[in-house]
Amino acid sequence: MAMVDVTIRGAGAFGLSIAWACARRGAKVRVIDPNGPGSGASGGLVGALAPHVPENWNDKKAFQFDSLIHAETFWTDVATTGGVSTGYGRTGRLQPIADDKALSLAQRRAKTAADLWQGKAIWQVRPASDFGAWCPHSPTGLVIHDTLTARMHPRRACAALVAALTAKGAEVTTDAKDQGRVLHATGADGLIALSTALGKPIGNGVKGQAALLQHDAANAPQLFADTVHIIPHADGTVAIGSTSERDYDDPTSTDDQLDTVIARAMAAVPALQNAPVIERWAGLRPRAKSRAPMLGDHPLYPGQFIANGGFKIGFGMAPKVAEIMADLLLDGHDAIPDDFRPAASL
Repeated sequence: MAMVDVTIRGAGAFGLSIAWACARRGAKVRVIDPNGPGSGASGGLVGALAPHVPENWNDKKAFQFDSLIHAETFWTDVATTGGVSTGYGRTGRLQPIADDKALSLAQRRAKTAADLWQGKAIWQVRPASDFGAWCPHSPTGLVIHDTLTARMHPRRACAALVAALTAKGAEVTTDAKDQGRVLHATGADGLIALSTALGKPIGNGVKGQAALLQHDAANAPQLFADTVHIIPHADGTVAIGSTSERDYDDPTSTDDQLDTVIARAMAAVPALQNAPVIERWAGLRPRAKSRAPMLGDHPLYPGQFIANGGFKIGFGMAPKVAEIMADLLLDGHDAIPDDFRPAASL
């Protein structure tokens, strides 16, 4: 490959998306990951692109909203360029309303969403009967329905990004030298290494377990019921997840905690009760100390950059993370929110 403008270490959601944003602007890009694309948390099963609740608005929530609104254009461009589907679909989400207190809260949030979401998406209370057998049981007979939530097939999205990058002449490899501007998007391993080097907790990996069921509900909305995400994918599968484990012996093993998650999902959605489990998955999701993505100057390497800490919302944040990091890498334009800077976790 000719002289590289940008080297990105890490081929997960953040690394590949930033590489794509740089490549589509004409930069020569190299992505390096010794384990290959999507080998960490970005190679999981769930793919829930769900917004924060529309209240107590802050930079993180506004940033995520902008990213979710931009997502359809971003992922359509990726799929069109590389010819590989990402599995993206803005199918919305249903959440059962448990009691009168929860109903009152949902109604207040509907009013704030009307303002904060700028008419680009809706948060509303509707009868559960509007959504047929797919809708989970709701004690009040009512559900929250939002039209901002989308779904993404994580592995297909990583494959689609690699295909789009290749079509743009970018290099995706397991080993090469750094050239040009260097960005580290190395996930949980990177946060753990950073904490060790600095001698204090900067971030860590939180284990998540998830399952994939064979059940075709491709056009149905995503569900959040009994603390479980239930995501119908376009390929006739449904993802169920996930646990959040700070303490674990093996980051890639599944156990009875996942059995409990599957059982809760099947109890909430009777349509899933006879669906076979076709895959079980576990992995570490990168969580920065600040709980927001860590973006900007790398704390250890002067002149280099970091994009890490996507945790559960990495794919949802990726479109806007990609654009602002491309602005920084290629143009020197820094529009990173203060709460996202490494200093927030140091």
